[in-house]
Amino acid sequence: MPIHYVYLILAVLAETIGTTALQASHQFTRIGPSAIVVVGYAVAFYFLSLTLSVMPVGLVYAIWSGLGIVFIALIGYFVFSQKLDVPAILGLAMIIGGILVIHLFSASTTHT
Repeated sequence: MPIHYVYLILAVLAETIGTTALQASHQFTRIGPSAIVVVGYAVAFYFLSLTLSVMPVGLVYAIWSGLGIVFIALIGYFVFSQKLDVPAILGLAMIIGGILVIHLFSASTTHT
């Protein structure tokens, strides 16, 4: 796996951790989760910037935000007991499909 994909995965994971902590921070009234938010987003943007040295910003952002949406929806469901109805699940499936189309078929991404 090319290193820029590792950076992108790390960016998504850090963003997901930061967003999960944002929910747990209760509008920044809890110091521990609030600190995790700041660190998580800082790490996410650092790894995102490394990815941008190789891949176009539009495609990187589409993959980063799309995976983040799916992961956060799943975390919301399993950790925070937030419900997903059929339209939400279909929408998430379309996001995953779009990411796969970009990654597998687009000549705009690097496949080295």
